[in-house]
Amino acid sequence: MANAKLRPVLDDRAAGPRPALVDTILKGDCIARMEALPTGSIDAVFADPPYNLQLGGELHRPDQSKVDAVDDDWDRFESFATYDNFTRAWLLQARRVLKPNGTLWVIGSYHNIFRVGAIMQDLGFWLLNDVVWRKTNPMPNFRGRRFQNAHETLIWASRDKDAKGYTFNYDAMKAANDDLQMRSDWLFPICTGGERLKDENGDKAHPTQKPEALVARVLLSSTKPGDVVLDPFFGSGTTGAVAKRLGRHFVGIERDAGYIAAAQARIDAVVPLAAEALRPAPTKRAEPRVPFASLIEAGLVEPGAELTDARGRWTAEVRADGTIAANGESASIHRIGAKVQGLDACNGWTFWHVRSQGGALTLIDELRRRVREELGRAGA
Repeated sequence: MANAKLRPVLDDRAAGPRPALVDTILKGDCIARMEALPTGSIDAVFADPPYNLQLGGELHRPDQSKVDAVDDDWDRFESFATYDNFTRAWLLQARRVLKPNGTLWVIGSYHNIFRVGAIMQDLGFWLLNDVVWRKTNPMPNFRGRRFQNAHETLIWASRDKDAKGYTFNYDAMKAANDDLQMRSDWLFPICTGGERLKDENGDKAHPTQKPEALVARVLLSSTKPGDVVLDPFFGSGTTGAVAKRLGRHFVGIERDAGYIAAAQARIDAVVPLAAEALRPAPTKRAEPRVPFASLIEAGLVEPGAELTDARGRWTAEVRADGTIAANGESASIHRIGAKVQGLDACNGWTFWHVRSQGGALTLIDELRRRVREELGRAGA
């Protein structure tokens, strides 16, 4: 175990056992170390395993300078079969330590990600998404014999097909993406500049350090504050640094003492964000349900009032029972909204407006928001 400050998990919000110690780096083989973790104790796994690049010699730029490529022993395997056996072993342990509603992220390149994905499916993981990390500044293909490798792939999976209640912060991701659904192609630069860890010689401390922005999106999209994230290939400690900053716990596993020292120093320097900055935005599903009749009961809309669309093309009359009427038919705000437009469906909340005595139009969804605020104050 690395020389780190150990502290117990105090957050028992999630059901199930928890690792006895969190926010630590465990030194040793990832499979053996995972075997010692309690079953069902991890909320999420982020894995950046060896890519098995199969480099066949040194790579040089056109000016004959050597490219600092990944040629470390930890990325070398005797055969594809050896790599597959290793992959199967660590994935089995990752699946065991995940909670029933936990999820796994794996990142890789074309060298390994297809093999990893197939083994994941063989072991029972249920693939939720493959996410393409598009690099804004990828390394050129110096030999000019292939397309430039400008992306890596992340696979996101639940523990099994029937997993329910896994975390996906959909509304937060949509809001962060200018109110558009977050897509599965993410654009980030590779790790450079001040974020890149350097050794005493000024060289890269780790050859495959991932950008914090990439890992932050992973954790913000699929974990909650207080969750425990396992990284079985901890390397330079990006997962730990991001987890600490975002109010998550981490368990890191790394066998290289030099990487552990660099990662620990990096994590020690991280200042966690304030709790208020990490408070999850309320989701629409979590908001109390407010039927249209509640607006009538609250006196915000009177029976007999006229509803209209924003341009005044269609109108409907409010009934005392919470329905509205148009063209001789009475039904919900959604069904009448669809009928008058000749559509199959309509969101009545964002279609209908009510006119005030001064003539101004107010969207009925705004009136619903007021009712929700009153409900929130009453429940506080």
